[in-house]
Amino acid sequence: MKKIFFWSPYLSNVATIKNVLNSAMSMKKYNKKSLNISILDVIGEWSKYEKEIQALKINLIKMPGFKLDKFFPIEGFLKSRIIFFLIFFFKFFSLRKIIKYEKPEYFIIHLLSFLPFTLMIFSNFETRFILRISGLPKLTILRKLFWKIISKKIYMVTCPSYKTKQDLLKMGIFPEKILKTLYDPIIDVDKINKNLMKTNKYNFSDKKYFLNIGRLTKQKNQLLLLKAFSKISNSNKDLNLVIVGEGEERSKLESYIKSKNLGTKVFLVGYTENVYPLIKKSIAIISSSLWEDPGAVMIEASYCNKNVISSNCPNGPEEFLSSDSGNYLFRNNDVVSLINKINCFLNDDENKKFLQILSCKKKSRNYTIFKHYKRLVLLLKLN
Repeated sequence: MKKIFFWSPYLSNVATIKNVLNSAMSMKKYNKKSLNISILDVIGEWSKYEKEIQALKINLIKMPGFKLDKFFPIEGFLKSRIIFFLIFFFKFFSLRKIIKYEKPEYFIIHLLSFLPFTLMIFSNFETRFILRISGLPKLTILRKLFWKIISKKIYMVTCPSYKTKQDLLKMGIFPEKILKTLYDPIIDVDKINKNLMKTNKYNFSDKKYFLNIGRLTKQKNQLLLLKAFSKISNSNKDLNLVIVGEGEERSKLESYIKSKNLGTKVFLVGYTENVYPLIKKSIAIISSSLWEDPGAVMIEASYCNKNVISSNCPNGPEEFLSSDSGNYLFRNNDVVSLINKINCFLNDDENKKFLQILSCKKKSRNYTIFKHYKRLVLLLKLN
């Protein structure tokens, strides 16, 4: 039985959590007999999902030493860097021991890659290390040099979009033969269909609203969306905006909403476990992100038969939404372009909107957990 380990220490609610769970789950669901799947719990980050992981018959390997799950979510650049340093310093030998004695066939790295990469350089493991890129990385001189070194020992690098793969190839860090496209396992068909039938505590069924879902951060760029909505709402009195998510930008967004007297039309509802009822009743999803790869909300909304208005940010949205069937892409970080695209959507006939839904629904099926499993098994030669 082949062992596959997932390494993904996280500090706050990020899309990677779902991708790791769905990826591991897909391998157990569709290949129960020949694969032994484990997730490493580095600082207690996976304790919240322990029952779910056990129910899926996935091993949760709890690393010894300090735990920080009681302090989650941990936000901020400085805090995160301090914790990453502590993880490297105190978990280095624990991880080395686990890999040495467990001897996994594959070690799939999602986050905090520096620790396993360092081990890979200074140890002679039989384990094959795989880096799963979550988005086009920002490369400092040191990081580029480090990745150049590990490129000679790493088994594979997977990219969430074809465009990211091409961009990495142009950077000349990894050889083409180890760069592969692997779509994220975003769509769990059974779970989404089940959640669509549920309700949550927010009842906006009497309102006509656009929906934005994402952490309240600079990346998600909700302030741009608020500026556009402030203009749009002047001539569309019945329109509302619902924003789902938490983050460090909340106070800034609240101040803007107050300054523009949008309190009765814009709703910051915080983090919500089940967003699908909100997606179902919205008129469209708006993504204002500065970058996404691929853009999980966009893909989930497309599967749920909703139109998506998105920035043409790198790398996912432009690749996913560009089609001959029409799209609602606006120029990245351009409020005038966003206003024009929202007006375009509001004025378009239903047939054009339906064509976009049809085109995107078809493409969203490439991101199901089954399609992900089939591709991953092919890449790892597990057939």
